[in-house]
Amino acid sequence: MNTARTCSRRVEFRDTDAAGIMHFSTYFTYMEEAEHELFRQLGTTVMQKVDNETTISWPRVAAECQFRGSARFEDEIEIKVAIRRLGKSSVTFAFEFFVDEGLIATGTMTTVCCLFAKDQPPKSIPISEPLREQLSALLVAE
Repeated sequence: MNTARTCSRRVEFRDTDAAGIMHFSTYFTYMEEAEHELFRQLGTTVMQKVDNETTISWPRVAAECQFRGSARFEDEIEIKVAIRRLGKSSVTFAFEFFVDEGLIATGTMTTVCCLFAKDQPPKSIPISEPLREQLSALLVAE
């Protein structure tokens, strides 16, 4: 993923199972944290206040992870995140997890840009053009 952004995490004790191996659910937490870091790097956030009663946010509609290896307590994990697909209101992120330069997992997560207004159900909305341009620069081929 040449156009990917990278962040790193150290595997904490709370992220492991009884054998000291990173628990499968932690990969999903790390994917979400990498997504949040990507949005911050682009100068925005996953929770944008429009006004006192309205917020734009990105609920998840799909997530998956394929495991190829493992990480252990105190391993340093490098997480690469890029854009697999950019729709009108949705983004599919692609993730690669590395320990000591070895690929241990890949994953995807799809989110939808939504408007959350007080006393209303979430409503999908188009991704703003400035953000779309930034995300487009991170598109990778499948």
